[in-house]
Amino acid sequence: MKSFSSIREDLKDIRYYYMRKEDFDKAFSTTGENIILKKVHQYHEVMKQASPKLYDLYISLYINCHTQESLSDKLGFTPEYIQMLNKQLLKYLQSQLITNERECAS
Repeated sequence: MKSFSSIREDLKDIRYYYMRKEDFDKAFSTTGENIILKKVHQYHEVMKQASPKLYDLYISLYINCHTQESLSDKLGFTPEYIQMLNKQLLKYLQSQLITNERECAS
């Protein structure tokens, strides 16, 4: 089972990738793809089945690189509400990543 801290680290890596995507993509043509792409694809697959609210949160925080604070301002929600949604996102990812690991092992 992936821990919340492990999922948070993965999400930080995904956010970093998207912050520097253009440079990563240029480098891939020379060095080959980095393992971050495997992680990105794994999380994207899991998020395809998420509720619209969690999907939007994932896109906003980790692909569009908003902070929780800037996202709360943009959407008109309190920062505490965004934090609560982010915890729901972590729980969703944890449960879905476990399910995907079991399916791959079968």
